Amino acid sequence: MDIQNLRWWGWGTLNQSFDLKGRTAFWPGLERMLELPRDRELRPPVTLEEINLRPSRLDARLLTPLRRLLGEEAIFTDRRPRVEHAYGKSYRDLIRLRAGYVPHPPDAVAYPADEGQVAALLAWAADNDVAVIPFGGGSSVLGGVEPQPSDHRCVTLDLARLDRVLSVDPVSRTARIQAGATGPEVEAQLNAQGFTLGHFPQSFEFSTLGGWVVTRAAGQNSIGYGKIEDLTQAVRVVTPIGVVETRDTPATAAGPSILGLMMGSEGSYGVLTEATMRLHPLPKMQDYRGLLFRTFDDGLAAFRDLMQSTLHPAIVRLSDPPETAAYALMSHQHHGLRRLLDKVLAGYLGLRGYGLDDSCLMILGFDGDPDDVEHRWNRALEVCRDHRGLHLGRSIGRSWQRDRFAQPYLRDDLLDNGVLVDTLETATTWSNLLSVYEAMTATLKNAIAASGGGPGTVLTHVSHAYPYGASLYSTFLGRQTSRDPLDNQEQWRTIKRETTDAILAAGGTLTHHHGIGRDHAPWLEEEIGPVGMKVLRTLKQTLDPTGIMNPGILLLS
Repeated sequence: MDIQNLRWWGWGTLNQSFDLKGRTAFWPGLERMLELPRDRELRPPVTLEEINLRPSRLDARLLTPLRRLLGEEAIFTDRRPRVEHAYGKSYRDLIRLRAGYVPHPPDAVAYPADEGQVAALLAWAADNDVAVIPFGGGSSVLGGVEPQPSDHRCVTLDLARLDRVLSVDPVSRTARIQAGATGPEVEAQLNAQGFTLGHFPQSFEFSTLGGWVVTRAAGQNSIGYGKIEDLTQAVRVVTPIGVVETRDTPATAAGPSILGLMMGSEGSYGVLTEATMRLHPLPKMQDYRGLLFRTFDDGLAAFRDLMQSTLHPAIVRLSDPPETAAYALMSHQHHGLRRLLDKVLAGYLGLRGYGLDDSCLMILGFDGDPDDVEHRWNRALEVCRDHRGLHLGRSIGRSWQRDRFAQPYLRDDLLDNGVLVDTLETATTWSNLLSVYEAMTATLKNAIAASGGGPGTVLTHVSHAYPYGASLYSTFLGRQTSRDPLDNQEQWRTIKRETTDAILAAGGTLTHHHGIGRDHAPWLEEEIGPVGMKVLRTLKQTLDPTGIMNPGILLLS
């Protein structure tokens, strides 16, 4: 049912990790940047048995009819599933999990087998005043699946059994897909018929189609294939008052978009059970390469020209100088001839005016037929050369593709070593991008230092771009101030609050692709205004009159 061998206290599965063997510059470099003590004490997670878990508040009177509706094998009240479904995968979630701080677990975890069982569970919950939290892969980084801290009994509804591609329409290039299908499950079933969804978030291996739709996610190839709202043609959502089903057509002018209201709803109105998705033919070729720019301004100018051309890249990702330098720290140490070649290359780059202190790495890629890909690459290289871009070849592109889903595992190693590590993302117009970038990164650095986190470091890249603007994504690191997860929560909360305020003041959006959850809810009114909030509250009251659906998520109340 669930993914086997899952790390309940961290990212992914126990048999995988981010391999630091041979990356000899990593820890010494990080110790210098963050001023970490070399004799630091490691902070491993507690064992599952050490967690003092509150007993389930669902008695036999409530559980017996629920098990009758879904089956004995579909309802769990034991320790592990309740802990695994108590949080998502944000920094704040993981520091609490690792410390065994789980004060508000779900009272049960339910695995409905079909849409009928979802509807039956919601009816049972409404009748018994039990909150329901829809759960896909649990990879939320904004508190989107955490039970509300209250006396309200709650059940987490895990969609893992709804994992199939129901049908493919090869003529229309669409597919009906159940909401609980993970990224690999979606792609395996579509690839077998010659198609791809083209949606590859960093959480791809563990996140689900339903989670992507209800958080308005973006995959790393969103430039070429579209953000999830571009890929979603129709949905079915089971609400406490009935099923919302949007029409399977490529476009409509039939009033305000109900489809749009369901996307980004984060389980606040009901449970998304399936969606009709727009497909792409499997590309015959993927050609991803690295380019180096002397300055961030040069890279941004090339990026903007690429997006405002007709070249349609599959991916463009531009790292600022700190993130580019971090790539060097993450590289494998070579020996013998390879080491000599590395020194020669470094000398060559220095002579050409490219240094690790101020240069910026771009990952640029095209998908499609070989002849077309070659043609677009030739034109793209002309654009990049106009902005002093140096072509580095395919090896860097292949390295990025190889590591892109493994990088989240590194966070577990950082937490073991008392490192604060989290991300923030936003988007704005091209003309405002540098202003938002400067406000966001400067505020992060200052807030980390003010929190007692040391000098800290902020690594930023530009991605998920459009002809009109782009997304900024920052990873920030500092020292944790305490072994107490509540103290570290407060450190994180202060940094988050100050930086989010700075992003909005500079004209950025509250979030480009991570959704709202519990963590962003305090700022939602600033983004959409009081009238917009009234609309969302009215919709909530209409579709969920008893307030059982994911309380406290998206809307604070």
